[in-house]
Amino acid sequence: MLNVVAAVIHNPQGQILIAQRPLHKHQGGLWEFAGGKIDDGESAAQALVRELQEELGITATKYRPLLTVEHHYVDKSVRLQVFRVTAFEGEAHGAEGQPIVWVDAERLSDYTFPAANAPILKAAVLPDIYYITPEPHEVGGDLLHWLHERVQKGMWVTLRAKSLAKPAYLLLAQQVAALCQQRQALVFLHSHAELLAEVPFAGGVHLPVDRLGSVDQGRAALGLAEHHYLVISCHNQHELQSAWQHGADFATLSPVLKTTSHPEQEGIGWQQFGAWVAQAKLPVYALGGMTDSDVPLAQQLGAQGIAGIRGLFGGDRR
Repeated sequence: MLNVVAAVIHNPQGQILIAQRPLHKHQGGLWEFAGGKIDDGESAAQALVRELQEELGITATKYRPLLTVEHHYVDKSVRLQVFRVTAFEGEAHGAEGQPIVWVDAERLSDYTFPAANAPILKAAVLPDIYYITPEPHEVGGDLLHWLHERVQKGMWVTLRAKSLAKPAYLLLAQQVAALCQQRQALVFLHSHAELLAEVPFAGGVHLPVDRLGSVDQGRAALGLAEHHYLVISCHNQHELQSAWQHGADFATLSPVLKTTSHPEQEGIGWQQFGAWVAQAKLPVYALGGMTDSDVPLAQQLGAQGIAGIRGLFGGDRR
């Protein structure tokens, strides 16, 4: 197994840096995220800093783990430890003569990457905040109207409506998907993976960890297309590992703090949250008692960001 580090590097304008592989190298001519082999005796973080200095002439000053990807080519197996870099010193350039370009996130699909980069491409565009709707009865019964007043450009929103029967959920999901498409937002289905084909513009499905089958089944058994995201609700380190093994694109970890919706349940606390996230191999969102002011702390502890219901849409901690 070849151990490699890779970096999703953001500039202040929100663009992402990619580089073109030299023609004489393995999969030459394709585009990739900067990085390289982890040397013996070197940590992944040390390799990240060194590789970016050698390849791009920059020094990473703010970065955090994003995900781990294992991919098996015909001629080799690769383990990619991927970091998100949000601050650096110096001006990025192709220090080894390689072409580089800063790309808007929505334009990454215009470039051809090695197959091992597919999960990285999906993780690269994750938002800082992941929204989950309250149940329809919690907002007076008209969830669509409630969302009309709140959905904004760039939001990722999971439609959580466990109280609805499947036909009613499908109708609401189609309406919410149309709203999100108009607002340039993205909607996810909760639990109903089988409905994805009937909901245009849906980004994927969010499942509780106990809904997963065997690792051998993975995403294909759920009927997910390659572009769909698989999100898993987790509550401990073992479940985070299971989510990664099943091919989840990201996970929520909860409850971090006590919430008004589940006052009987103690939160795991930020310290335990950070310890479990440090061992995770996929992007993780902190869930439970979150407000948008918690984003910096969650990211400091290695999370992608935060997830929540009413506390993020506006209201109390839920």
